[in-house]
Amino acid sequence: MLDRKGVIFVMSVTLILLVVGIVFLGALMRAVFGFGDSIISMPLLALLPISLATSISLIGLGGFTVAVLTVFSGWKDVDRPVLGRLSISTLFGIPVGLLLVKFAPNAVITYGLGIFLIVYGIYSLIKPKLLQSKPRLWLNKPAWSLPFGFAAGMFGSAYNMNGVPIVIYGTMRDWKPAVFRGTLQAHFLVSSSLIIIGQFMGGFWSKELFVLYVFSLPAIGLAILLGTFIHGRIPSYKFERYVFIVVILLGIMLLINPA
Repeated sequence: MLDRKGVIFVMSVTLILLVVGIVFLGALMRAVFGFGDSIISMPLLALLPISLATSISLIGLGGFTVAVLTVFSGWKDVDRPVLGRLSISTLFGIPVGLLLVKFAPNAVITYGLGIFLIVYGIYSLIKPKLLQSKPRLWLNKPAWSLPFGFAAGMFGSAYNMNGVPIVIYGTMRDWKPAVFRGTLQAHFLVSSSLIIIGQFMGGFWSKELFVLYVFSLPAIGLAILLGTFIHGRIPSYKFERYVFIVVILLGIMLLINPA
């Protein structure tokens, strides 16, 4: 029969294993497709007895780690001019997102975003192939990257969804899978750096966070290796279709868990 301390220890080990497993799933999603980790991980972490601040900070640090390692291995595929414009416009979107949190109901925004993702994903999957392959030359103009970067900063600072606008921009630009994944991760590296700095200054970091993050590092490394392996074996002509399916699933998850 275990004493009280023993029970607490066993529960703590169980909790750590559950958190590590959730972080692994989110990191694997990010490593394969370049996005989707927070929307996969946050609802699952909300089921565990850890604080919201710890959950948000852990996903932020995990996403930053994945971005750093992925960018180093795929820097040659990054669209650098687009990355620069997206990053600059993201900075301007961050304070707007903070105002959005203060004045707009969270459920309204997430419900609206969820519906939009579902409609956008379904439309992209079922629209005629002729239109799907038609190049959108107007999006090649540099100025069109600015509103998407601004939206990324706004939704990133408000709801930790900075990847959604960049995913939409990348699919509309018909980026090749390597460029899509590399540019997305490079943008995440910039935005995640700003986000974790804000979380630190906001007092979100704790001893519990560092314990969970340290235990999660091996799982993140394994997820990156496995995700890179899977990504490299997805045919280019199927990658965009898989992305749209993931977008639809993310939209559904936002409707299920809007808070």
